[in-house]
Amino acid sequence: MAERKGGYDVLVVGAGPAGMASAWAATQNRGGRSVAVLDDNPAAGGQIWRGEGTGVWFDRFRSCGAELLSGARLLARIGPQRLLTEAGEIGFEQLIFATGARERFLPFPGWTLPGVMGAGGLQAMAKGGMPIEGKRVVVAGTGPLLLAVAAHLKQHGARVLHVAEQTPFHKLRLFGRALLSEPAKLAQGAGLGWTLAGTPFRTSSWPVRAGGAGKLESVTLNSGHRLECDYLACGFGLVPNTELAALFNCRIDSGAVAIDCWQQTSQPQIYAAGEVTGIGGVDAALIEGQIAGYAATGQRAQAEALFGARDRALRFRRAMETAFVLRPELSQLAAADTIVCRCEDVTLGRLREQRSWRSAKLQTRCGMGPCQGRVCGPAVEHLLGWPAESVRPPLFPTAASNLAR
Repeated sequence: MAERKGGYDVLVVGAGPAGMASAWAATQNRGGRSVAVLDDNPAAGGQIWRGEGTGVWFDRFRSCGAELLSGARLLARIGPQRLLTEAGEIGFEQLIFATGARERFLPFPGWTLPGVMGAGGLQAMAKGGMPIEGKRVVVAGTGPLLLAVAAHLKQHGARVLHVAEQTPFHKLRLFGRALLSEPAKLAQGAGLGWTLAGTPFRTSSWPVRAGGAGKLESVTLNSGHRLECDYLACGFGLVPNTELAALFNCRIDSGAVAIDCWQQTSQPQIYAAGEVTGIGGVDAALIEGQIAGYAATGQRAQAEALFGARDRALRFRRAMETAFVLRPELSQLAAADTIVCRCEDVTLGRLREQRSWRSAKLQTRCGMGPCQGRVCGPAVEHLLGWPAESVRPPLFPTAASNLAR
């Protein structure tokens, strides 16, 4: 697709549901604008639609004329309207962040054993072809993702032994009532329940220890129940990927990118949509993505027509936030010798000797390894109340030759 002034009229970062919807909406004015979607995965779909490639939104995305720049990891901001990727520089007039979210991990004894994985991570590996048939799996953590992962694994032959949800039953019941106004989600939940019929599901339940000699062999729950297993799929909710937005000095509020009614951030010509603005699920991501794409290309009437749908999606988001808030007991799982930063082998005891996130980075290198705080950062914030204080390029480890450019 033709570029203008060394870049694209609209650049979308992230090819998940929000990014695909943004790109489609941005191309609907037929004004000849150049639109590109940048993603470090080999294909569109993001984490939630990984490996699928079919459906209404895939059809819309493929036919809309937006260019997919796949396999291009974004490294840094190198100017007001230029980004550096591993494939080279790219410019833009309007920028839309659809960078999604990642799983939150909370440390507990044994959580670094091979076989203990993120819930979404295990699902993604199973989608990618990792053999799961016959494997004994315990799914634990919080949120609707747990049921979706458990159902997917069971459908592919895994022996799902137990689903442990940390939220108490009364909050889950209130969340169920909220679904009464969302027939599609209610039907989806019923379908997951049918798939998981016979699988033990417990509320107010969470792992306190993973055991094994060199690899995962068992999981002990807070009830004292010990389960022998091959995998523990564990995820305590999702965390918005705000690092790129922070590099552009966009305002971050309560861990998510702050936006106005047009999905515009605190910076002009920069928009955000989907989980990066708050965890709301795929339906909210699609709606926000369309609003952002329309607004970024001056199609205000089309964007405004979706405000009501977004309001309904945000009510569902608030219901999720209320139902699946992390309980205080989870901050007491890690012992002094439990590793919190896996990259640099930093224990909770060493972190407690520090005064802040900055002090911890300087004295222990916590958050300075290959993940650059993406795993340990949310954990440290939950355990010690220290929010990440800065984001610096490159966003991911890369070859020196890329930085030299």
